Amino acid sequence: MNRLLIFSVILFSLSATAQRSPFTNLTEKNGKIGIGTTTPDELLTVKGIIHTQEVLVDLDGAVAPDYVFENYFNGFSEMMPEYRLISLEELETFLKENKHLPNVPSAETMQQEGISLKEMNLILLQKIEELTLYTLQQQKEINALKEKISEK
Repeated sequence: MNRLLIFSVILFSLSATAQRSPFTNLTEKNGKIGIGTTTPDELLTVKGIIHTQEVLVDLDGAVAPDYVFENYFNGFSEMMPEYRLISLEELETFLKENKHLPNVPSAETMQQEGISLKEMNLILLQKIEELTLYTLQQQKEINALKEKISEK
């Protein structure tokens, strides 16, 4: 009878412990959830690879870079009045001095601070739109040169 009682207490203790902590890599601290970490620093902190089919990022007040085209074709942008497409010469000077694109964080900054997917995607879209405009400008110059050559 004694052995049965001891066995029952041990079995109950093991089952109660197992039910309390089914996920050994999951932590909760101050209302923040950590997966793969015991020190979550955001609402959800994951230390490791996340596998998903889709990520939806809300802009939440951020401005999509249509201002690049708005500025180029209208001469100004209502969405981003301070935006200005720099010349290729200015771009080259900036690249020589800083070794990264304007408005793009340096590798050192990204290493130290990480990157926001929302912010980086908007920056990259801005750079794609700027490259598109530089390509259009260059094509106009090429066409003008072709025309001059064909006149001779």
